[in-house]
Amino acid sequence: MASSNIKVTHTDAGFITAEVRRAERLSPSFVRVTVAGEELQHWRHLGFDQWFRLALPVAGEAAQFDRLAKRFDTRGYLRYLALPQATRPVIRSYTVREYRSDACELDIDFVEHPSEDPSHAGVAGPWAESLPVGERVALIDQGCGYRPVAGARRVVLAGDESALPAVLGILRDLPRDAVGDAIIEVPDTDDRQPDAAPDGVRVEWVVRAGGIGEAALAALRELPQWDEPVSAFVAGEQQLATGGRRHLVGERGVAKSSIDFCGYWRAG
Repeated sequence: MASSNIKVTHTDAGFITAEVRRAERLSPSFVRVTVAGEELQHWRHLGFDQWFRLALPVAGEAAQFDRLAKRFDTRGYLRYLALPQATRPVIRSYTVREYRSDACELDIDFVEHPSEDPSHAGVAGPWAESLPVGERVALIDQGCGYRPVAGARRVVLAGDESALPAVLGILRDLPRDAVGDAIIEVPDTDDRQPDAAPDGVRVEWVVRAGGIGEAALAALRELPQWDEPVSAFVAGEQQLATGGRRHLVGERGVAKSSIDFCGYWRAG
C-alpha cells in the first residue's frame, strides 16, 4: 500500500521510531527498505495486509518526530497539521512486507511509478530510491484491511504492484487449507517475488501490456465459476479496485460485505 491520502484512523498502538538498516533495489519497479530498532520489539504484529503510516523526515528534520502525537486520531492529526509545514514530516501509508521480531526489523517495499514529469514523482518513492541507510523514520500502526469471511475457505485476491505486499502477506497468513486464486499484475517480469501461498491457492502473475490494471481485471474475469462463499480482496490503482469489486458483485454474485477493496492510488 502506498497512498498520500490521510484519513484519521484510531489505533491504540501509538507510533514507534526506527532507523533504516538496509536498502536495496529488488527489481525494476521495487526498492526494499529495512528499518530496525529496539522500539520494534513493541510492534503489534497482525500479519496479512497490516498497514501503517510512515513518517519521513523533511530536509533532515527527524527531530520533528518527537512532536508527533502518540496516537493518530483526530487530535493527533490536528497536532500534526499544526507543525511548521516546511519541516513537518511527510506521512504516507504502506503495508508491512515482512516483520522479524527476533531481529527487530521490518521490511517495506516501495514501488517506483515512472513519470515523465519529475514534479509528479512524489516524496516516498524518490526517498526510498536514494537508499537512505541511517535515516530515522516513524511508524504508526493502523491494523489490517483484509477481513476473512467466516466459513469461507475460498479466497479471490487481485492487485497491481502497489498491492503486491498486501496480497503476498495475505497469502502467507491464510489457513493452510485455503483454496482459491490470487492475481498480481506487475510492470515487468522481473518484479515477481516468491510467495508462501497455501497449496490450494493458485497464484497468477500477469505482466502489464496495456493500461494499469487491465491485465489483472482480464484475469479476474477469466477465473472459473465457484459455488461457495469467498473472502475477496481487490486493491491497487483506483480503477482496478472499483472495477474488480464491480465484477465480483455484478457478475459473480459475491456479497459486498465479502469484498475488501481499496484504491491505493490513481493513475495520472
